[in-house]
Amino acid sequence: MTPSGPQPLDRPSVVLVTGVSRFLGGNLAARLAADPAIERVLGVDTVPPSRDMLRRMGRAEFVRADIRNPLISKVIAGAGVDTVVHAALSASPGSSGGRTAMKEMNVIGTMQLLAACQKAERVRRVVLKSTTAVYGSGSRDPALFDESMTPKDLPSGGYAKDAAEIEGYLRGFARRRPDVGTTVLRFCNYVGPRIDTVMTRYFALPVVPTVLGFDARMQLLHEEDALAVLERAATHDLPGVYNVAADGVLMLSQAIRRAGQVQVPVPSPAVGPVGRLLRGARIVDYSPEQMRFLHFGRVVDTTRLKERFGFAPRWTTVQAFDDYVRGRALRPVLGRARLEAAERTVLRAAKVLG
Repeated sequence: MTPSGPQPLDRPSVVLVTGVSRFLGGNLAARLAADPAIERVLGVDTVPPSRDMLRRMGRAEFVRADIRNPLISKVIAGAGVDTVVHAALSASPGSSGGRTAMKEMNVIGTMQLLAACQKAERVRRVVLKSTTAVYGSGSRDPALFDESMTPKDLPSGGYAKDAAEIEGYLRGFARRRPDVGTTVLRFCNYVGPRIDTVMTRYFALPVVPTVLGFDARMQLLHEEDALAVLERAATHDLPGVYNVAADGVLMLSQAIRRAGQVQVPVPSPAVGPVGRLLRGARIVDYSPEQMRFLHFGRVVDTTRLKERFGFAPRWTTVQAFDDYVRGRALRPVLGRARLEAAERTVLRAAKVLG
């Protein structure tokens, strides 16, 4: 008997990727455009990618659009999109125009995007780039978070809360459109020689502030592994929720030594003010939830990623971090003036507030 109704999507024909002005979104669009089996790739963002990124994106078509606008429905329906990869979630208020604008883009934008997908009959797969920050960071955390666990301390704001809300909206979408496969990828912090994130900027500081008496456990993911996971999710039927992180753990103090930087322990009461000073000086945009991560760290279980999703990262946490350090030596993330300003800010704050 021939099955009736919409069938699961095998290989995609028309893929839409959000957030293509950033590293992951743009490079994912480039990878998908290089696949001759994919008929068309659309890259959406509010600002155009750099010239270099546009060149690497090849035949991928850039569409300047705001996913907060209901007109995104016309883009999806008009192009006959069958696969949507939502890679536009922002973790940095500074680069998003402030916390309010960041929340609007993250949460309201995702709601509009999912509403557009719900109305588009041809959509058969939605992939969400989420974060392990949804588990929070706290003293009562388990040694490993698996995908079935909820945080001991719910995220009170910022990127982590946005991501938790967005995952909830995607679950609601999946109930309304059971014919659409939904994949949630909870990424840990990613590093590498090319990507620029809050984490890579933190380790580029000449003096790195840490929390006195704490040594956070960290998992990292190489930028190339992050792209490979997104590409696999976009081109295969792999619904579900997956933690995405490399094997192994680095203690924060070990990472600072491997980076050749100087650690400056700051008393807990001074951590928030130091973070605000760094944000105010536009050196490192560290949010309160990221400051909690520096206290307690976070480690996740990746068994499901390997056994069900079928992916094992090529780089371990240590190898990914070392590759970032080598790349940073060739391409400094912060200029000399900003590095010197960062050093003065951290040392002055540590002295005054400690």
